Amino acid sequence: MPDPSPDTRQEVRDLSVRLILLLGVASLCGSLVSNGARSVTGPYLLHLGGSAAVVGLVAGFGEFVGYALRSVTGGYVDRDRGYWKVVIAGYGLLAAIPLLAVAGRWETAAVLIIAERVGKAVRTPARDMILSHATTTVGRGWGFGVHKALDQVGAVIGPLVMVAALALTGGYAEGFLLLGVPLAGVALVLFFARSAVPKPGRLEVGDGGGRAADLPGVLPYAAFIFLGMAGFASFPLISFHLKAQSVVPDAAIPLFYASAMVVSVVVALLVGRVFDRTGTHILLTIPVLSTLTVLLAFSPDPGVALAGSLAWGAGIGIFETALRASIAESTTAARRGEVYGTVSAVFGTAWFVGSAVMGILYDVSIGYIVAYVVIAEAAAVAAYLLMYRSRIVVRLQEGLGNLIP
Repeated sequence: MPDPSPDTRQEVRDLSVRLILLLGVASLCGSLVSNGARSVTGPYLLHLGGSAAVVGLVAGFGEFVGYALRSVTGGYVDRDRGYWKVVIAGYGLLAAIPLLAVAGRWETAAVLIIAERVGKAVRTPARDMILSHATTTVGRGWGFGVHKALDQVGAVIGPLVMVAALALTGGYAEGFLLLGVPLAGVALVLFFARSAVPKPGRLEVGDGGGRAADLPGVLPYAAFIFLGMAGFASFPLISFHLKAQSVVPDAAIPLFYASAMVVSVVVALLVGRVFDRTGTHILLTIPVLSTLTVLLAFSPDPGVALAGSLAWGAGIGIFETALRASIAESTTAARRGEVYGTVSAVFGTAWFVGSAVMGILYDVSIGYIVAYVVIAEAAAVAAYLLMYRSRIVVRLQEGLGNLIP
């Protein structure tokens, strides 16, 4: 697309902002459903007879599927460009959440939990591709930060719905049924978004970013993502601890999750602005927050455990915002879906491995979890420093190449 005139550029910018906000509201409604359920996944599986290892494996495998399948769906949207139909199909699988109300066994609940994560895998690369086009004129970090913040607002409201259901009825089924109501909101907002911008690729001005799959230090970058997420605890395991050790009443557990999501909203907005100025260096805070999370969240003291949950929420806000913005900034539109999918596969595989390991270690000793996370995050820092060194070397080589006639 050629560079537009100032008037046309302003029109593109306005339309881009509208699309970012509409997708943000759709994500808000969808996140209300999914995160409302996730806030009680651990206690609910325990209620149905699952163990800590089961919770860790189900949560980890769900995240693994939700991310690993994106390598397939990401490649598909690169070839097909049918972003909207993929997004709509993915959101449709949120219908698995209300069905949890009638799950009588932990095995059935596990299948439904994983089905919802499959929906996440289907829709996310296509949605992020749309956002990557829309953020060209408004700033990658800001655009993804605003979207993430709206998404996390839903992640705050969802757990509060579960709090109300548990407080008023003492059961989980009513909460899961209530979470089905916002599905209508998702469908309505997506209809408006698709009508407003049926071809999002036209919003991208210029060449659409850097070199696809030619990121300097791509292997250390992938290693950093893997190690950083392998040491990042899952909230289902944290919530399992809160219930199993009777740290807080059941009705209070979703409040911990909601509080973490409030933190992630604020952090996502701040990180978006910081990313546009400093780039990926903001990711170095992840190892610190991961370590703080396991040191605090598995405490028997409610106040300390809450602090750990808040650290976990800050990590979510940083990791997902900066990761998505960095890919959009440094890849061309032609292969961006594939890169999103591949990096997401690394991300999800790491979360699966980490969740499974921590779930198993929990039954042995929390101290082993702490040792495991410290080792993983120290290795993540080393990988990041290697990535940074690789980028410096590539830039020097490019600079020298420009000096040679």
